[in-house]
Amino acid sequence: MSDSMFLSNDELVELTGRRHRACQAEVLRSLAVDHKIRPDGRVIVLRRHVEQQFGVSAEHGRAAVTEPDWSAA
Repeated sequence: MSDSMFLSNDELVELTGRRHRACQAEVLRSLAVDHKIRPDGRVIVLRRHVEQQFGVSAEHGRAAVTEPDWSAA
């Protein structure tokens, strides 16, 4: 995974399954993933948003695990 603020082109293709920018934007809309279109037409997506949408812990780079609070019983 990259340290970049935005997903790379390859990551966008992997996420959307599409190479064409308009098709990427359409898939992102259907997944409710916030994105912007730059003046040059490139689709940009904040890495942090995707990590949050898909339950990835930024600190550990893996899915967040929710444990029950056993002390509440």
